[in-house]
Amino acid sequence: MTDQLTVTVLGTGIMGAAMARNLARAGHAVRVWNRSRDKAEPLAADGAYVADGPEEAVRGADVVLTMLYDGPAALDVMRRAAPGLRPGTAWVQSTTAGLDALDGLAAFAREQGLVFFDAPVLGTRQPAEAGQLLVLAAGPADARDTVAPVLDAVGSRTVWTGEDGAAGSATRLKLVANSWVIAATSAAGEVLALAGALDVDPEHFFAAIAGGPLDMGYLRAKTDLIRQGALTPPQFAVTTAAKDARLIVAAGERVGVRLDVAAASARRLERAAELGHGGEDMAAAYFASFDGEPSG
Repeated sequence: MTDQLTVTVLGTGIMGAAMARNLARAGHAVRVWNRSRDKAEPLAADGAYVADGPEEAVRGADVVLTMLYDGPAALDVMRRAAPGLRPGTAWVQSTTAGLDALDGLAAFAREQGLVFFDAPVLGTRQPAEAGQLLVLAAGPADARDTVAPVLDAVGSRTVWTGEDGAAGSATRLKLVANSWVIAATSAAGEVLALAGALDVDPEHFFAAIAGGPLDMGYLRAKTDLIRQGALTPPQFAVTTAAKDARLIVAAGERVGVRLDVAAASARRLERAAELGHGGEDMAAAYFASFDGEPSG
């Protein structure tokens, strides 16, 4: 890398912290902020500057990257950061915000004179920590060189979906991809729950589908987490998956498409959270199959 950038990361949860570490390792000057400061402070050991507030964090930044819980949270934090922003700063908005919230984020970017990139990512904790996320991005071609070093540091590949971040083409693709991920996760949990209830050895099921079109690595990975009780730390938490499922349902309603599986998955994830599994991996939706604790 030849050019060092000053990059601010707002939101240092599972994904944001990993992205900030990889930016620092790539040689960028990294500033971080998180609503709960204790989640940001460990990044000081990686060379990041931990700011007291969003305004301080963004002052003088070349690129601001947001990885917050949802669209309203991202807009709230950016409004707090506004006095420290300068026109022309690139804003890489990686929060899974949904289509309705994206309109407000893009409007804020226009008001502040920011160069807006809609840039959600595909991947969970492990690929984030390895800098192997798939970045889905939309933004002006003439400004992509500015953000390319940032995207290269956090991801293995960037898929450009358009030149207008406000149009939401990257967010739309993210919602489509997540609809499959969430449906597959729900199905994986239900397979184990039904097998247990019917006294079927899960290994017989896996042997039956082995090597065929119904077999998939993701199914085996998620069911392994459940069977081994390895749901923490989460790759992708139940509460976040529930939020994304609701965004997917809302996106379908916006365009007149009824998404029954996504709606059922949202309820299933929310039920798992109510049962105390909100901070566990999304595979813990498995527990929503039971009124109490599973028998085995």
